[in-house]
Amino acid sequence: MLATIGGALSALLIVGFTITTDTLQQVYLSEKDNYNSLSKVSRFIMPIIGAIIILLVSWVTGYKYLRTGIPFVLHRLKVAYGEIPLRNTINQFIGSAVALASGFSVGREGPAIHLGAAFSSYLGTLLKLPHNSIRTLCACGIAAAISASFNTPLAAVIFVMEVILREYKVHIFIPIMMASLVGSMITSSTLGPAHELEYFNNIALEFAHYPVLIVFAIAIGVVAFVFNRYLVLIIKHSDKFHIVKRLLLAALITGALSYIFPEAVGTNMNAISFSIGENSSLVLITGLLVAKIVMTISALGLGIPGGAIGPILGIGAIAGSCAAILVQLYFPEVHLTNDLALMGMAGMMAAALNAPLAALITVVELSNQLEIIVPAMVVIGTACVISGQFFGNRSLFVMQLEVQSLTYRKPPLEKSLQRIGVLGLMNEHFTISHKLSEQEKVEHLKQASENSLLLDRIDNNNADNSLYYWLQRDDSDPNSQAITNHLLLPLHAQSTLVEAYLLLVKKRKGGVYIYDDNIDDILGVITFEQIRRFLIEGKIR
Repeated sequence: MLATIGGALSALLIVGFTITTDTLQQVYLSEKDNYNSLSKVSRFIMPIIGAIIILLVSWVTGYKYLRTGIPFVLHRLKVAYGEIPLRNTINQFIGSAVALASGFSVGREGPAIHLGAAFSSYLGTLLKLPHNSIRTLCACGIAAAISASFNTPLAAVIFVMEVILREYKVHIFIPIMMASLVGSMITSSTLGPAHELEYFNNIALEFAHYPVLIVFAIAIGVVAFVFNRYLVLIIKHSDKFHIVKRLLLAALITGALSYIFPEAVGTNMNAISFSIGENSSLVLITGLLVAKIVMTISALGLGIPGGAIGPILGIGAIAGSCAAILVQLYFPEVHLTNDLALMGMAGMMAAALNAPLAALITVVELSNQLEIIVPAMVVIGTACVISGQFFGNRSLFVMQLEVQSLTYRKPPLEKSLQRIGVLGLMNEHFTISHKLSEQEKVEHLKQASENSLLLDRIDNNNADNSLYYWLQRDDSDPNSQAITNHLLLPLHAQSTLVEAYLLLVKKRKGGVYIYDDNIDDILGVITFEQIRRFLIEGKIR
């Protein structure tokens, strides 16, 4: 139920973001994404104006909240269960809308993922859900946001599993699937049911064309490696400069290239439509490809808010058009422009993001053609092998996280404990007996069952709360009157087992007591022995 509600609210936010971007474009464009209608001077000035607006918003909200997009969401999922600061979200919404409207070569999927994750995490925090549940709800918001942006519900689910969470679990698969479905339904009812790439003709690829596909996929693997490498290098070396200089430089590069190649301006759709046109020459398409790559890596590398997936799809399509022109020079009877454009999109996304399945499903859903599955698998497999095995290329998002020194990995043990909330393991059978005598405590421990704990509260005059101890009797000697005290540390009910483990692992004994609103109102107790048994046996109870 929460996945459906969170998905619906996230999808509505994405619809609002899309309408905001389109409305800004309508101020100066005669038609959506039709930057050719502007004069050369207007195309040059427009990104500069956009960068200035982004900087003004960033100045108001604080420059330290400029981290946005998919890498930032991956980081927050690891270190904060998907909880995202509000100011980062404000910068993402306004900054990305302005960037998309002013012609920067960025995609809208990055803002969509950030906004969907943020809104869902806000909902989980408002309801005081356990942190592991907030993480799942955050993933549901991401799936709904992607589905609402592109009307691709299946690709959204696969992308979240393969790229965002990087795991397949049934208990999170179902809510993510429901959220994605709701997102698709909302965007279809508000913005229309069509996909962006449905204007592509049905593919005409045959088995005789597969050698061409393999050679083309090798080239795509090289392009993906070059794209990732230089984007990361720009991020690394530009970090020493102030954000004002970086954004203005990105605007100047975008404006200068848009002066020559207006088709490269904006999102990927403008470039794709032009590249598959019948009157395109090899020199022009090659120049468009280079311009698109430079505009994208300069915008994203220098800090313009936006996503990378849209431009990556555009670069793949343009590369496919280049390859189709080359093939036609030697085989005039072969017309594979649409086919290779689609294959380029699939191969480029798979190799650049290290997400082969998500790339395959994305292109299938966007083009609404099941026939491309087999040839797309050939291209994706070859491109990923060339890019990854021969050039050592990895996921663009992982490379961005590393170069920005953002945490995105946890040890396997902590990763396993992150998935379980303390409410699921705590022992609710306990008695607080700080007023009992020592003999009464011993008698109580003798009669108590194995799962029943005896707690003792000792008033702490130097603190605002009391100290609690878990009492144990020496079972090795039935006649022993000795009682061992184990200090219990306080832990909030929203926490997961990893927080409890990290509090106890140094001494490897004792436990934590779980509280909600009042730190002296104990809900349950978790001992280190319980956590150890969970790690060994894999059972909560």
